[in-house]
Amino acid sequence: MVSPAPSPAVVTVSRGVRVGYGVGSVCTATFSTVPGLLLLFYMTNVLAVPAWIAGVVVFLPKLWDMFINPWVGQRSDRTVSRFGARRPWMLLGAVTLPVTFALTFAGPPLTGVQAALYVAFFYFLTATAYAFYEVPYKAMPAEMTDDYHERSSLLQWKMVFVGLGILLSGAGAPAIAGTDVSGHRTMGLLIGAVLLVSMLAAFFGTARAPVIGRAEAEPSIAAQFAAARSNKTFMVLLGFSCAQMFAAGVMLAGAPYFATYTLGDPAATTTLFLGIVGPLLITMPLWVWLSKRYDKRGAMVLSSALFLAGAAGMAFSGPLGSAYAHACVLLVGIGYAGFQLLQFSMLSDVIVHDALVTGKRRAGVFTGLWTAAETVVFAFGALVLGWLLAATGFVESDPSTPVAQPESATTAALYGSTLLPAILMGISILLTMRYTLTAARIKEAQDAAETPAGTVEAQEG
Repeated sequence: MVSPAPSPAVVTVSRGVRVGYGVGSVCTATFSTVPGLLLLFYMTNVLAVPAWIAGVVVFLPKLWDMFINPWVGQRSDRTVSRFGARRPWMLLGAVTLPVTFALTFAGPPLTGVQAALYVAFFYFLTATAYAFYEVPYKAMPAEMTDDYHERSSLLQWKMVFVGLGILLSGAGAPAIAGTDVSGHRTMGLLIGAVLLVSMLAAFFGTARAPVIGRAEAEPSIAAQFAAARSNKTFMVLLGFSCAQMFAAGVMLAGAPYFATYTLGDPAATTTLFLGIVGPLLITMPLWVWLSKRYDKRGAMVLSSALFLAGAAGMAFSGPLGSAYAHACVLLVGIGYAGFQLLQFSMLSDVIVHDALVTGKRRAGVFTGLWTAAETVVFAFGALVLGWLLAATGFVESDPSTPVAQPESATTAALYGSTLLPAILMGISILLTMRYTLTAARIKEAQDAAETPAGTVEAQEG
């Protein structure tokens, strides 16, 4: 009789590595928050760029991510160095992203189309530098441990720092930037410094990270897309995550307009953000518990439903006032905290399950495509909102010549930043119901992978 091979011990990640990895997400949170929150408004209300052009400027550099991110994923899969496969690319991002980000907001005294061209050029470089860091960074959790719940615990640390990053950038950046060019230049320099510290901390903090196996690179970008399409679970995850990020992108880009034209207080942008990021800092243990109690799909549906309810409620803020609006935003924040954690945890699960089933480790393939899609649809939210504002008669301006907006534009700003995200979250819930990768399925795949060929037949004999 042949005995089954003993199950390998769970690879745990030390607290030092968890913290080192987690602090790197301050970069992720800051870069996702500040351009998404301020760039569209900066161009339309400070640089006097027409709204439809500003939307294109925000979107097009992110469209480049569809090409650069898979390429970085492929190259990092193949990289061999004394720093490992992922960390050299993270270091490259660390020395380029802070500079290009600062220059995006620190341009010469231009307005209109010329200002749009300047911002577009440096934002394109910024998107490229961000890909160097973010794609390998997101690939690391699936390579640190193969345990289903250990990954959630690791990502819990990540989400704590995501919350801190959004808190600092979402509340601090608008306050520093103000409504003039000089404030935005100062903000760009300070946020660039924050990005540098976060990325270097992650590079050095993950030096002792465990690696359970090397990734296997696909031979071409086309092969990467083919590999992703062949994994139905990944495609479902990508589908509902894109709907969620589209919703978040629209709401984020719309926040300054909502604060300015619905609440009548541009400074409320900061307090609205506090309502969103507060739950990120305090609800992570709750969402980890819910993911264990109801599995990750059930917790994901709950988080999306909370976001939907809060976003729909915000549409009634005009007559009900600022306090009501902030209460709705708090509900949005609780839901946002949940799906942010669960998205990354599910992505790691998909990567691990794919490795068990196919025998290939393709973390860079999946994270490259994931990061590309995530950033594109997030920026698409700003594009859609910009075009919606332009179609309804929004008038661009600069601080020296403020203008009164037509009622059609202020109505579009209200409903575009509230009801549209709510509809998108409803779509995400429907797609989430098709997600079937559970802890039990991963355990079955692990058992099958650990069973030596012929063991079953020998036992039956």
